[in-house]
Amino acid sequence: MQRATTILQAKSWSDDDVLSTVTLTFDDRFRRRIKMKADDGSSFLLDLAEATRLEEGDALILENGGVIAVKAAEEDVLDIFCQTAAETARIAWHIGNRHTPVQVLEEGGLRITYDHVLQHMVEGLGAIATRKQAAFSPEPGAYAEGNSHDHG
Repeated sequence: MQRATTILQAKSWSDDDVLSTVTLTFDDRFRRRIKMKADDGSSFLLDLAEATRLEEGDALILENGGVIAVKAAEEDVLDIFCQTAAETARIAWHIGNRHTPVQVLEEGGLRITYDHVLQHMVEGLGAIATRKQAAFSPEPGAYAEGNSHDHG
């Protein structure tokens, strides 16, 4: 079985080297050692020195050559939007107070894993919450290694 022991950051590898892709949920993108199945059905062993957060666009280098591109799976999420930046900050505080991972969207909204209790809470606080299927890549947190996307 092929082993993937190294990660290349997004945009640091060539599409020409891609043998396959692997589509993973947020929870499945934080691993150290696990047997995985690529999207083409082939199996490989993810065998990293330490648990590492994989991001959309990263690539796993196989020992025998070639790479497997990482894709973020669509998941059951809740997109949250508010009328003002102050309202968004207030909602973000309430979500953070529940230690819930949150993704800040480019449009200024927030994305969390779907939870009917949190949906009820944010709507009660005046937000517009929409349940949908989308990729989920929450903020790594202030104390994440280097507070950046670094697989160093």
